[in-house]
Amino acid sequence: MQKDIYERIISFLLGASWAIVLFGALITFKLFISLSLVLAIFSTLLYIVVSLFTVLALDAFMVNKERLKEAKKQTKLLEKIYAKHTK
Repeated sequence: MQKDIYERIISFLLGASWAIVLFGALITFKLFISLSLVLAIFSTLLYIVVSLFTVLALDAFMVNKERLKEAKKQTKLLEKIYAKHTK
């Protein structure tokens, strides 16, 4: 199955956002570990939760794109059925 440019961009951004979540969590933990362990864990978890909203938003774009594609297929099929029965 060949992907269009929109799906390729969203897939790339989805992979990049996962990398940002992982490396950002590591960097956040290393920055705050010098202050205290509890603060480092709390700030890392907060960063992960906020960053996962980016992943969630990109995944929602993919789902909506698929939903639109399926709706277009169903519309074409319904138009064919309607045209067949109105003759």
